[in-house]
Amino acid sequence: MNSDSQLFEVMKAKLYTGVICDTLDDLGYREQAMSEHVRPLQPDLVVVGRAKTILAADVYHVHEHPYKLEIQALDSIKPGEVVVMCTNQSVNNGIWGELLSTAAAMRGSTGAIVDGLIRDTRKIKDMNFPVFCKGIKPVDSRGRGIVIDYDCPVVAGGIRVHPGDVVFADCDGVAVIPSVVLEQTVELAVGKVERENNSRKELLEGKLLQDVFDKYGVL
Repeated sequence: MNSDSQLFEVMKAKLYTGVICDTLDDLGYREQAMSEHVRPLQPDLVVVGRAKTILAADVYHVHEHPYKLEIQALDSIKPGEVVVMCTNQSVNNGIWGELLSTAAAMRGSTGAIVDGLIRDTRKIKDMNFPVFCKGIKPVDSRGRGIVIDYDCPVVAGGIRVHPGDVVFADCDGVAVIPSVVLEQTVELAVGKVERENNSRKELLEGKLLQDVFDKYGVL
């Protein structure tokens, strides 16, 4: 593959989180799926892209410039990036909403993974901008939470994510592919999907599962 965009097109067309996680298991990366509590706002949307990491924390007073780093982070998004926001397990505020989704989309972001709460869900759905989150709460982050850093390692959904890692998310969850094994993961996963397709075909022809498994080695 010559570029991220070509690779991501292949991933979106041919892969899904289950086969990506299976492939990462085979490569020795067995803890790359985010918590089951990080769920899609719209289950039919798929996200793939390089991680744009953002780190936030709870606060208990209104800062003089409560959105300063948040604005800087959103304005620095590059095309093809997926926002990955760590809130340090906060349930204090809906830190992500419609305007951040709009700003991210206009910078070329392909989605947002928020290990925390969001708001403005009806308007985000109307945009068809893919957002994954742990829940919904209507209150603003001002005086409740603040972005403290970005483009740094974060832990989201229990998984350490580095800037530039590749995020793939669909209705089954969120997988994080370390950048160093991206092309290998995609190549092996595409091969596994082809074997699964052959297995399915033979199972539908009435062949025994054991015989099909012995032939293709996938379940």
